[in-house]
Amino acid sequence: MNIQPLLEALELQEQAARALADDLREQIDGLQNRLREAETHLEHLAITRTTVTSLADRLPAAAPELPGHPDYPRILAAFNHATGPIRARDVCQALGHELLPKNVEGTRAKLKRLVRLGILIEADTGSFARKP
Repeated sequence: MNIQPLLEALELQEQAARALADDLREQIDGLQNRLREAETHLEHLAITRTTVTSLADRLPAAAPELPGHPDYPRILAAFNHATGPIRARDVCQALGHELLPKNVEGTRAKLKRLVRLGILIEADTGSFARKP
């Protein structure tokens, strides 16, 4: 029996397996490099998050945006001149609105909205003041 063809076939399979193993080692090396780069990037992101978080505590809070109605800046101007809490009726008068119930209630609704936005506080029921 001639085993030479069998040995040649075995040699071809060994070469193919060796080539596959070499190719896989190259792929593993490339993946390990990519993994190291990804881990380094994650570390940098974590450091950045820590830095930004620590600096965010030092930034002043952004003032909430006022609603679009022209009375809101005028309402805040009235509070800039006040020495204590103001009632809706007084704000209505400061705005030059007629002291009708609908005008006072409309002003009260605007004051309550400024409370919800965190710009004013309701010192007592019906009395509003600038947030300290």
